[in-house]
Parts: sequence; structure tokens; C-alpha cells
Amino acid sequence: MLELTERQWALFDYVKEMHGGQKRKYTGAPYYTHLLSVANRVEQYVQNGYETEIALCHDLIEDTECSLADLSYKLMSIGYNIEEDEVILACVDDLTDKYTTEKYPSLNRAERKELESARIVTSRPVAQTVKYADIIDNMLSLAEHDPGFARVYAREVDHYLWKINMGNPRLYAACCELLTEVKGKLGIDQN
Repeated sequence: MLELTERQWALFDYVKEMHGGQKRKYTGAPYYTHLLSVANRVEQYVQNGYETEIALCHDLIEDTECSLADLSYKLMSIGYNIEEDEVILACVDDLTDKYTTEKYPSLNRAERKELESARIVTSRPVAQTVKYADIIDNMLSLAEHDPGFARVYAREVDHYLWKINMGNPRLYAACCELLTEVKGKLGIDQN
């Protein structure tokens, strides 16, 4: 069970406020439930102590008006030091989609995801660990609520997952196992 420190709770309160009234697509649950789920999953595999913070913030920059500078200011104001701030910001940046529809309207989803795939393989090991937990949470939700889109998502993940193997090995194995299982259930070619 996820147990947050005082400053992690302060960070979560900030993230929750920034995500505002956003909801999970299929369940209508507050969006922050996804962030807590990813943080809870990654908490079991913490290696450097920042995975929880990164998990809580992993969608902040792409899904809210928060900038990396805003996040840095908040981290420093609630007691994170410069070194912690740098690691958290770098990993959140690694996990922030760069090839969005807004920035690249001329590219279709497949083209954008191809570019994201090439970018994510260069992410830091800590960011990769959080990415595994995010993939697991998203994959479970999609497989349950939208098998059609789960096929699209599984193919996208399959394109890069095997190249981002520098994170926590146990969580990586769980993520790979789930992808293989979901591909099998959805009838996606296992090659």
C-alpha cells in the first residue's frame, strides 16, 4: 500500500490541483487515481527514492498548464533540494510526450508515436521504471474497457518496450509479461 511522506503529500496535493477536474476516460474517476496507481505500483520497486515523485508528476507537463519551471518552484518550496529537483525534473521531462497533436498537427498518430518511440528509448533508467508502471496501468484499463484501442496501444508499446530495459528489472519483466498476455488475448501477432 502506498505510503507518502509529508512532502510527497504536498506534491500530490499540487499535482491533484493542477489536474483539476480531469477524469479517467473509461471510468470517470478523477485523473489523479491513475497517478496514485502508477505511484503505488512503482513504490514496490523504488531504487533511488524519487520514483514515487516522478510517478505522481509523470503526466503533469503534457496534461496541465504546469511547466517544468513551475514544478521546480513547487518542489523547492516543499523541501526538495537542488539535486532531487534535477532528477525529478529530468525524468518527468523524459516521460512527457514531445510529439503532440498540438505541436505536430501535420503528423498522424502513428507518425507521432514512431517519433515518441525513438525518443523514449533514450530516457533515464529511473524514468523507464516509472514508464513500466504507467504502461501496466494503462494497459490494464484499456484491455478492460476498450479492447479496440488496447490493440493500438499494445502495438505502440510493443514497438519500444523491448528497447527500454534499463529500469527496474522486476517491474520491466512484469510489464513485458503483461504486454505479451494482452497481445495474446487480443489476437495480436506475437512476432
